[in-house]
Amino acid sequence: MEAAAAASCRQRALLRQVLGWRLAAAVAWSVLLLPACTAAFVLLGRAQPLRPLRWIADSFNDLYTSYVIFCILLMSVVILVISIFNVEFYAVVPSIPCSRLALIGKIIHPQQVIHSAVHAVMGMLVAWCSAVMTKGKFQFLAVPCTPSESPENAVPQMCLNEYHLFFLLSGAFIGYSYSLLYLINNMNYLPFPIIQQYKYLRFRRSLPLLVKHSCAESLYLVRNFCVAYYFFGYIPKVWISTTMDLHIDSKLHPLDTLSGLLDLSLFYHTWLCGAFLLITWYIAWLLFKIYATETHHFPVQPTFAEETDQCLPKILNSNPPLIIKFLALQDLMLLSQYSPVRRQEVFSLSQPGGHPHNWTAISRECLSLLTDLTQRLIAQQEAAAANGRAKQQAGEMKVLPQTPGAVVTEDMPFQSQRSNVIHRASMASLVKSPLMPSKTSPGSDIGSPFSSPALTSKIKNFLSRRALIMYFFSKHPEASIQAVFSDAQMHIWALEGLSHLVAASFTEDQFGVVQTTLPAILNTLLTLQEVVDRHFKLPHVSSKPPRISGSLVDTSYKTLRFALRASLKTALYRITTVFGEHLNAVQVSPEHKKRLQQFLEYKE
Repeated sequence: MEAAAAASCRQRALLRQVLGWRLAAAVAWSVLLLPACTAAFVLLGRAQPLRPLRWIADSFNDLYTSYVIFCILLMSVVILVISIFNVEFYAVVPSIPCSRLALIGKIIHPQQVIHSAVHAVMGMLVAWCSAVMTKGKFQFLAVPCTPSESPENAVPQMCLNEYHLFFLLSGAFIGYSYSLLYLINNMNYLPFPIIQQYKYLRFRRSLPLLVKHSCAESLYLVRNFCVAYYFFGYIPKVWISTTMDLHIDSKLHPLDTLSGLLDLSLFYHTWLCGAFLLITWYIAWLLFKIYATETHHFPVQPTFAEETDQCLPKILNSNPPLIIKFLALQDLMLLSQYSPVRRQEVFSLSQPGGHPHNWTAISRECLSLLTDLTQRLIAQQEAAAANGRAKQQAGEMKVLPQTPGAVVTEDMPFQSQRSNVIHRASMASLVKSPLMPSKTSPGSDIGSPFSSPALTSKIKNFLSRRALIMYFFSKHPEASIQAVFSDAQMHIWALEGLSHLVAASFTEDQFGVVQTTLPAILNTLLTLQEVVDRHFKLPHVSSKPPRISGSLVDTSYKTLRFALRASLKTALYRITTVFGEHLNAVQVSPEHKKRLQQFLEYKE
């Protein structure tokens, strides 16, 4: 227990050391860019194209007023809260729901509910600041008014300013929508860049796309909010006026009507408020992604004894937070290609003893990752094959002549019967629990009617006729495939790092430490390639990657399986090109030797 607690403390300390300053820098830059965004908002909010000099002068005068400064400070707190949620919800492996029911489960998960509620409140705060800085009819929630019955002798009253309320509700709606899209589009996923660039260049390249995306999304969300306000706007209006004892000014057109919503000034300022909100939040999100995925150099060998836990071999063979493991594998990939000095440290022997501890630890972890992926793909292929056999046998049984109540099972092995029930593709949890009886002994289900594929087929046909059930429970084949390869970036880096080290060892490995593990490396890579090739021959598996649009939201995880296939073939060619005919002396299986010969002859 004490050792586990100490290891956990060391991992948290390493996480703070690696990511602490990055997160602080991302938040600091987000806050520092806020005044520039606010100045642009104030300038566009005071638009007077026919009087440009007065327009610019009035806008700059407003920037120095106390209420604008207060709004900037308040929105800095909002940016801090948004950044905290970015840190708490990030993931280096995307979560891909395979069915609509799984997506609904993610949306109503308590953590996501908190995320949505907080973003709705933060959106309302930004909308309040926008209304205050816009001034005019949007500035205050309560405004003085006079009754329409006797305007001459009437006492002024306080009425509800529906324009201000419209602003606040639109901010809450856009904040909630941002949270919902954050979940649906996997915006918490941190994609690591393929080409290493400076942070400034990455930000500058993404900024025009960010502004364009925010403006378009704000237009889309404001349109949706106007439709929602048209049908349900009277509810918050009546509740607020009753709670705060405010009157409704009957001389003004209500905004929950067509004439009220066709106010171009209202639509423009609401759209501008939404664009301002989204731009500031997306900037914080983008800066966090840029800083969090920046490369980190882990030492291969410790300079001091207390640095042992921070070394690359130690981190790879421990169980650190996933982002630390990703950064370590990324560093391994980079050092294997561009750092001859660090490669020598990998190939070095320990003193005293003369053992290749660094190479052993690194190669063992890389091979372990690749073996785990191989086993996962084999299990998926077996499940797909079993599901296909179940469908085929169920279809054959429909045309076989049978007496009433009879079931043909003598030609089907017992294990195949069980696999038809176990490997259901879409209704496993629904079918098992309410309909499958509990087994009393391992052999008691041999003669049971519940183990027959005929009953399984009937259950499936019964459920398939319930369109609503199938709509929510049916799995999307493409999403299921993407989920299998969701963490393939780790395996791509392991492939590239391992293959580059093996290729470099041909001239740089003075002690021959790589040669002892070369058979295991080749066997692992060739086995994985066979499994990957079989995967792309499965039904519903596309052999060509989909076109990735130039959107702000990254969707590269959808093509990771294609990148893995390309990296695997490249890794094998990299090794065979360097070693050439020397690989004929390596001990591999006859099947792998044939495949290896194809690579040597450039026929693969």
